[in-house]
Order: sequence, then structure tokens, then C-alpha cells
Amino acid sequence: MSMAAAVETQLPGDRISKRNFDKLARFIYDYSGIKMPPAKLTMLEGRLRRRLRATNHATFDDYCDFLFNQDGLAQETVYLIDVVTTNKTDFFREAKHFDYMQSVALPAIAGSGVRTIRTWSSACSTGAEPYTMAMVLAEFTEGRNDVSYSVLATDLSTDVLQTARRGIYPEDLIAPVPRDLQRKYVLTAKQPDRREVRITPKLRSRIGFARMNLMDEKYPIGEPMHVIFCRNVLIYFDKQTQAGVLNRLCDCLAKGGYMFIGHSESITGFDLPLKQVSNTVFQRI
Repeated sequence: MSMAAAVETQLPGDRISKRNFDKLARFIYDYSGIKMPPAKLTMLEGRLRRRLRATNHATFDDYCDFLFNQDGLAQETVYLIDVVTTNKTDFFREAKHFDYMQSVALPAIAGSGVRTIRTWSSACSTGAEPYTMAMVLAEFTEGRNDVSYSVLATDLSTDVLQTARRGIYPEDLIAPVPRDLQRKYVLTAKQPDRREVRITPKLRSRIGFARMNLMDEKYPIGEPMHVIFCRNVLIYFDKQTQAGVLNRLCDCLAKGGYMFIGHSESITGFDLPLKQVSNTVFQRI
């Protein structure tokens, strides 16, 4: 079929109109802080097609009418946000952060008299980050009676949280995990052809998973955290949203606690109670 014929047979509703794209982009931004510029139109269309099928709508016009004119957002928001969020993650991603955590941050926190080191992966995606944190914490606290740890893992997407809770991954994803840690914290499938691994029950039990939106006015995390990871999330926000998120995270960070952001991110220009102690690592003052 020629390109011209393909265009002729395409239904009008096969594309998102500018009016509906603007509505979707505004809602996504207001709800999640994620910017949706016009350049992402094609990406948004591709990701939303499965929601059209799931909600039995033939066209994008029908789907947007359902969302914005028939109160469909009440039941569809979680699914809509799930399909537009980007979730890339790896074990021991940006490994120098975990080196610093192990060699500097954790000894300093334990040395200050903290008995339970509270840590938070605030955008945990499919779980590689909090499981990596838990491995480092488990190694640090092993054989010690004076200190324990907890890990909170949150994300906006329910899809990735479901994967994270299961703790099952393709075996090639754990390649960055050192061999000695793989032996202690990773189980291989009994059927080799499955080529899957699972995080051990003991390690999984140390992590609490919950859905949380960083755009919320308050983060209900309980007592202040000693370590917060918020990596490769700020890049999706504009400056105003970044400032709000960073200030709320600082409110959740104990004095002397550590915040880790992504290597491509910066807090330059923000008035925050933080001092830089390493590359993209900051301490609450």
C-alpha cells in the first residue's frame, strides 16, 4: 500500500487532535509534573492505543470525550498515568552512589547513634534501585546488633510497583550485581530455559512498596529518612515543579541525612538546606 493510500484509509480518530492533545498534556502535567511537549504526540498516541482497546473506544476523540466529558478520569487516571510514565532502571545503576552510600553515608549515620537506618527510593520503577539499596544495607548491617535498616520504595505507576513487589527479572538484568551478592540475594529459576531470577524472600521482606505521587503536597512517609534516592526523575519536571519536589523531599530528610539525585540532574539555583558532599550527593544541614 502506498503512503497516500494509507493516509486516505486512516480514520480521523486515529490521531489525537491538537485540542485533545493539549487537554491530555495539561492533565498529565498537573497530575504528575511530567512535561508532554508537542514532540511527544506520536509517542503518546502509541502508548494510549492499548487504553482505547481496554476501554472499548474506537477513536482518540471518543476516549478523550470519555475522560473529560463523562467523568472517565475517576476510573482511568491510574491507567493513563501508567502508560505515559517512562521507567528505565538497572541494578547498581550509577554505581558510585552505592559506593558512597556503603563507605561514607552508612558509617556516618550508624556512627551518629541511629539504630534503624531509614531509606527511601522515591521513584523505584520496577524495583532494581530499592533492591540494590537493600543489598548494600544488608551487607552493612550483617553481624551487627547495634543497627538495622528499612527500605521504602514508592512510585507513581502501579504497573511497575507490581513488578517490583514480585522481584522477578530477566537474568541479564542482574549482570551488574557482584557475584557474591548474587549468591546471597538472587535465586535462579529451576527451569534454566526460563532465564529468570528472583530476589530472595528475606530481602524482599525488608522493602515496603507503596504508590506515591511526588506532586502531592505532603509525602506520608512517617519518621524522617536518613537516605533518600530521587534519581533521574527531576529531568522530567520544569524548574518550578523541581523546586516543589526537592523542598518536600528535604522536609522528609533527617538532619545529617543524605539525598542522591541522578548524574544528569542538578540542584543549582535552588534554595535548599543541603550541602554537596560528592557528585550528585547532598547532605541535610
